[in-house]
Amino acid sequence: MTIRVLIVDDQHLVRAGLRMLCETDNALEVVGEAATGSDAVRLAEQLSPDVVLMDLRMPGMDGIRATAAILATRPATRILALTTFDDDDHLYPALAAGACGFLVKDATPTDLLHGIHRAAAGDHPFSPNVLRRVVDSALSARTNPIPELPTLPGLTSREREVLALVAEGLPNADIATHLHLGITTVKTHITNLMAKTGTTNRVQLAVLGTRTPRN
Repeated sequence: MTIRVLIVDDQHLVRAGLRMLCETDNALEVVGEAATGSDAVRLAEQLSPDVVLMDLRMPGMDGIRATAAILATRPATRILALTTFDDDDHLYPALAAGACGFLVKDATPTDLLHGIHRAAAGDHPFSPNVLRRVVDSALSARTNPIPELPTLPGLTSREREVLALVAEGLPNADIATHLHLGITTVKTHITNLMAKTGTTNRVQLAVLGTRTPRN
């Protein structure tokens, strides 16, 4: 099944590089490019992409506002934010706007392509170093309401193992390999962890994992 991709970045060379990369994968079809947030919103409505690769820093309507505007009318669209290491101020607002994941612009081609496929499949791809920075920021600023440890219900030993690996920024496939589990089983554990801990997304769960004893 072909994944329809919309590329959004205000730099022509970046868009060209992302297009060339996507064209190496027969399962991906680049349906359009946008240099501004307003163009991204318009093209998302016209072209119905499955995944939008969204730059966060653009003049005029930035990637955060464009993300919110696209999802307001097309909630099934998966928006994957492309970030740089000095973009910390944009990460939480983009997550709140509905971005499904964050990848750094200098990620390897394999990681970028894998991230697009994961986003299209409903997963939440994060570059491990980006997730680590988000977790560290949350711990410092207490941006998200995270349950205190004494109020947490009991977790199974396997759930604690999964939680610890989520906190390290590992994607589901790597967690599955590390624990010798199926990806579906890992997803079930993560769903159960969110239900038990009262967290609503992977970042909150990762923050919680940094504060939860592993034993």
